[in-house]
Amino acid sequence: MTDRQKFIEDNLGLVHSCAAKFKGRGVEYDDLFQAGCVGLIKAVDGFDESLGYVFSTYAVPAVLGEIKRIFRDGGTVKVSRALKEQARVVKAESEKLADELKREPTLSEIAEYLKMDVCKVSELLMAGMPVLSLTASEEDSDERQIDVPIDGEEEKIAEKLSLDACIDALNEVDRSIIRLRYFQSKTQSDTAKILGMSQVQVSRREKKILQEIRRGLSA
Repeated sequence: MTDRQKFIEDNLGLVHSCAAKFKGRGVEYDDLFQAGCVGLIKAVDGFDESLGYVFSTYAVPAVLGEIKRIFRDGGTVKVSRALKEQARVVKAESEKLADELKREPTLSEIAEYLKMDVCKVSELLMAGMPVLSLTASEEDSDERQIDVPIDGEEEKIAEKLSLDACIDALNEVDRSIIRLRYFQSKTQSDTAKILGMSQVQVSRREKKILQEIRRGLSA
């Protein structure tokens, strides 16, 4: 296993966390997870550690972006010929594995069988799926229709997960300041007493923390 593959697998929990927020919205969890894996791969390949951000801060928007695409993209997603060919190979091999196991294999089992990382297998399986329209009319006999409510909650979820990732990246003292000030509604004076700091120190530090969080959210 390469370092890249290990890094991807080590961060699959992040994909599960993001996908879980969209359960019960008319799309199968496996489809949400597969889309999230595509986002994770893009995040891994595009992450620049030298910028000073933790990986989760960079990856969450990418993962959520791919998941939200399922709900928002009513058009056809173009898949390259090379990707389609790889998808056909993976599908054929997964069917062969299913025959051997006498059941449908899991994503992990397919990945192990093909000696590929789980997210790459997910990406290829998704690329090989037929086009699914979320806006098809009843007259479109060749397309399935899914009634997916779009009520803006996805943006709230994205913001919440991104904010959580930014806060998790802070050191212990900074996290305590944010927790006391914004989750427990403590004054700067109360926060200073609890943490053994002066009110001025808390005020200055809070301003810097908020600037750091804003940079992380806009990255």
